[in-house]
Amino acid sequence: MVSLSTSYKSLPPFSSATLATRPRSKHNPNNLIFFSQNKPNSKLHFPKRLVVSCKKPTFTADDVLRETTKTEESYRKQPFSEVVRKKRSFWERRWNYWDVSRAIGILGVHLLSLYAPFHFNWSAFRVAVGLSVIAGTGITLSYHRNLSHRSFVLPKWLEYFFAWCGTLAFQGDPIEWVSNHRYHHQYSDTDRDPHTPRHGFWFSYFLWIFDTGSILQNCGGDENAADLVRQPFYRFLQRTWILNNLALSLLLYIVGGFPFLVWGVGVRAVFVLHSTFLMTAASHTWGTQPWKTGDLSKNTWWLAIGTLGESWHNNHHAFEFSARHGLEWWQIDITWYIVRFLQALGLATNVKLVTEAHKQKFNGDG
Repeated sequence: MVSLSTSYKSLPPFSSATLATRPRSKHNPNNLIFFSQNKPNSKLHFPKRLVVSCKKPTFTADDVLRETTKTEESYRKQPFSEVVRKKRSFWERRWNYWDVSRAIGILGVHLLSLYAPFHFNWSAFRVAVGLSVIAGTGITLSYHRNLSHRSFVLPKWLEYFFAWCGTLAFQGDPIEWVSNHRYHHQYSDTDRDPHTPRHGFWFSYFLWIFDTGSILQNCGGDENAADLVRQPFYRFLQRTWILNNLALSLLLYIVGGFPFLVWGVGVRAVFVLHSTFLMTAASHTWGTQPWKTGDLSKNTWWLAIGTLGESWHNNHHAFEFSARHGLEWWQIDITWYIVRFLQALGLATNVKLVTEAHKQKFNGDG
């Protein structure tokens, strides 16, 4: 999920951020939401973002499909899937500065990767593989399971290290990534979902990245990530994540020349980006749905290794709090193996897992 960082007009500073628990639902025990309160003399300042008040909708899978079929001539079914695509006039909208700059950056790494066949060596290949694992783990373990869902607790120094690794994935800073992902769960597969395939597979795959205005209009700003905004380190990463990537690019060029730059930046960024893009779109389009979550989330087994276990997506939507997404022994979940290793070392604590009681309650109440 690529970060969106947009500035439209200045907002009054938020004085404090209050962490609240969403009422325990039958599908999401221990799930957290965040909201802000206006109080005078506060030191907490959110980025200049358009804020729209949002409320969690309640709906069923039938509601989703019924909503998508109101006007038959305006919709089209996705191939090999029950997902019904709503036509969207994406290209007719006005592009802003952030949309254009993001498009240029992503196009740039793709063009750089085209040099890969002409500048191959095994050292550069190993650098690309190593950095892909580091950056990918930064997204799956840090941005997603640790920061977005608070599935486990790490010592601050280790939490910050993994978050820094996530900035190397070319998907933006933790605050924006977490904010967008929490909106995805809050409005999953409704018109307010930032990247539902109901607006088209390719929109869900990557076009949503270049439509920053729609998220601000439909969902709001960063106030749902107030727990990160109030930490100076994450505000620092918000300002410097691009510099991190430029510094890494310079270091790779100094150490290994142009081949290291091509493979360590271009090929690596393209691989990690498309792993995330494909998971975002495919895991709401194709696969199995053992848990009736009321949205289009699927378990997509053939994506499990490339996404480090993120594609057991229906499991995740059913039990958002869980640090483990591959709930069955045969469901490969590399990110969970890393969390389990950290837990064995005593570094990961308060690790939240799905129990048989959770499964029975879900099935009994679903």
